[in-house]
Amino acid sequence: MSSASSPAPASAGSGVGSRLKSIIGGSTGNMVEWFDWYVYSAFTLYFAPHFFPSEDQTAQLLSAAAVFAVGFVMRPIGAWVMGIYADRQGRKAGLTLSVTLMCLGSLIIACTPGYETIGIAAPALLVLARLMQGLSVGGEYGASATYLSEMAGQDRRGFFSSFQYVTLISGQLLAILVLLVLQAVMDTRDLEQWGWRIPFVIGAMLALVVFRLRRGLAETESYKNAKATGAPKSGFLQLVRHHPRETALVMLLTAGGTLAFYAYSIYMQKFLVNTSGFSKEAASQINGVTLFVFMCLQPIAGGLSDRIGRKPLMVAFGVAGVLFTYPIFSALEQTQDVWTAGLLVMAALIIVTGYTSINAVVKAELFPSHIRALGVALPYALANTLFGGTAEYVALSFKDAGWERGFYWYVTAMIGVSLVVYLRMRDTRHRSLIQED
Repeated sequence: MSSASSPAPASAGSGVGSRLKSIIGGSTGNMVEWFDWYVYSAFTLYFAPHFFPSEDQTAQLLSAAAVFAVGFVMRPIGAWVMGIYADRQGRKAGLTLSVTLMCLGSLIIACTPGYETIGIAAPALLVLARLMQGLSVGGEYGASATYLSEMAGQDRRGFFSSFQYVTLISGQLLAILVLLVLQAVMDTRDLEQWGWRIPFVIGAMLALVVFRLRRGLAETESYKNAKATGAPKSGFLQLVRHHPRETALVMLLTAGGTLAFYAYSIYMQKFLVNTSGFSKEAASQINGVTLFVFMCLQPIAGGLSDRIGRKPLMVAFGVAGVLFTYPIFSALEQTQDVWTAGLLVMAALIIVTGYTSINAVVKAELFPSHIRALGVALPYALANTLFGGTAEYVALSFKDAGWERGFYWYVTAMIGVSLVVYLRMRDTRHRSLIQED
């Protein structure tokens, strides 16, 4: 799926209209990718009994969370292979390949019979599907972050690149919206028996639409300039030999941010049901409303970084995350009021906005164009595998061991590690390596 096989669009640099069209096109595809990825988490409470029969709900969720984490094992491999592919064949070629793999993973989950029908093959196929989706998402992040950052233009790079998380969150939000609609129109029994398959079918169909959309995207000037000047080929050895500091920097600045994001958003739905005692419907509503507001905050914070720099926002996230993560989770344990819970979750998401809104552009600005997609994707994916993908499993393990608050301290500590990095690193807004303008 090289870029040469698709129709030749207008130059990426032909004007503001062309640039905006490319950003919107790339963002739309990113939304569908993340919808497919997050549907698994949103519907875990319904499909877990089909794949992991048990009388204990926490045990079922723990097994499903383990498979969620397994999907992250493939993310570094996807980041490595597809990051190189996007650097060598083009950003849009990488984006097209990633959505193809995501589509196949969703179809497998939608069609797989339960444990009672095919036994151990059911969870095995679930693992296979998540491995394929992990490979897809591993390549998606680097390609989309690079594409949006290179397309954005120097003065609005923070603002436009923030749409990488706008679409990531909107994909998650769309998954929750589908859940809310199905909860409203279906009996609980039907939703538990077969209705949970519907969103996976929807995701696969949307991915086919995005496949066609992405083949028509404009290529970035940064990629074309790197090809024209005969820059070195992207590769793992090239990355670790010539950019070891930047590679380590991406891993460390990601560790606390990605763990906080998954704790505050992905795990939060289960936490509200399994610990706070809210109904599944109430937890979904809280998660949906707060994520919508969170999504709207991303371009505001991204635009702010274009004025004051990237570093102040990341430092603000680090300081607030260290101070307030434990109190927020502790308060959520005790509350039975929907409004109070919503405000507490919203406070956590406002805190993590300092990371989510600009993390993509910060990473892209650290690397030269010939190795940018790999440099953004691989260390990020490694940190995500270690900290983001395991967040639910670690949280449920602490709960299963009878010390749930240990997870709150764990999140606080990892945000603290990243805060040290934020304080010591340069502000990439002032020393960006994106030179296409």
